[in-house]
Amino acid sequence: MRGIAAAFSPSKHWHPINHNNPTKQSNRTLTSNQIQFNTTSNPSTRRVNPLPSFAINPSKTPNQPTHNSTTPPLVVVGSANADIYVEIDRLPIEGETISAKTGQTLAGGKGANQAVCAGKLSYPTYFLGQVGEDAHGKLITEALEGGGVQLDHLNTVSAAPTGHAVVMLQSDGQNSIIIVGGANMSCWPETLSDENLEAVRNAGIVLLQREIPDSVNVQVAKAARSAGVPVILDAGGVDAPIPPELLSFVDILSPNESELARLTGMPTESFEQISQAVEKCHKMGVKQVLVKLGAKGSALFIEGEEPIKQPIISAARVLDTTGAGDTFTAAFAVALVEGKSKKDCLRFAAAAASLCVQVKGAIPSMPDRKSVLDLLQSL
Repeated sequence: MRGIAAAFSPSKHWHPINHNNPTKQSNRTLTSNQIQFNTTSNPSTRRVNPLPSFAINPSKTPNQPTHNSTTPPLVVVGSANADIYVEIDRLPIEGETISAKTGQTLAGGKGANQAVCAGKLSYPTYFLGQVGEDAHGKLITEALEGGGVQLDHLNTVSAAPTGHAVVMLQSDGQNSIIIVGGANMSCWPETLSDENLEAVRNAGIVLLQREIPDSVNVQVAKAARSAGVPVILDAGGVDAPIPPELLSFVDILSPNESELARLTGMPTESFEQISQAVEKCHKMGVKQVLVKLGAKGSALFIEGEEPIKQPIISAARVLDTTGAGDTFTAAFAVALVEGKSKKDCLRFAAAAASLCVQVKGAIPSMPDRKSVLDLLQSL
């Protein structure tokens, strides 16, 4: 069984404790404080991968936690873009041409962002996605490798260019983005390979977004559910309803305020309105909804329980919010698969996002584990 548990003692430092019971497989369902197990799967159909759980040890500060080759990885299935940044004072109005102060091209895409974030937080991470045979594809590949991400399941296609995005970054750090799907949205096989689906089934947790076809996400989420692997779906990406079939395989849905409003057709200007919109998500079959609230922090809504709120951790300066949501989601997933409580997952994610917005660029802004832990210990 791949065990995940959180034990506590007075210190605030984490170190791994291995729990390995090779005689039993388990399907995992998420609750408010830990990942619990329902013994319903067939032990003959899957490889057993023990996962370190975490306790607190006053004698150590494990900025680089111990993970071995049998630790179930975090698997990100999603997009990889070349982000073309232009810095502007304001957005142009219709029919207007304005000059940018600077421009540069950096690796990005919600999937690649989240994969690099998890890798830089020192958790074993695989990325499953597609790039084209072009310079942008090489840029992304190098960025993923530099973040410590395993690329065994990255596919290079010849019939489509690498996806890219134009990021219009304003002086206050806010941004507007236009996405060109490219290889992210085309050239996927009708059915994912057994090798790719096996990687999903052997994951500790799976992260999805909406910048690749829904049909791919459905296959991945279904494979994960069959193996008891929890799935987090970031609602960012295509502005369209989420297929009910996909939602039925998702453990945690993670929208921001505007995405939540679009998905539910309800206002999200106040916390009460957000709560009502989340109720609609619960009725759609999602038991847990992690809402990113920008400057107001975040909140995790678990059906039948009181919301868990997390305020922002103030940043010394805000230069670029482009990768903040992806950093938050990936950091939350890392903390969750490592066995931290939901409250601690939110705090860990908030610290990572606070560091992210202080650096320009999505992938370049992803913090390492030591920086996140140092920030948390300084509060």
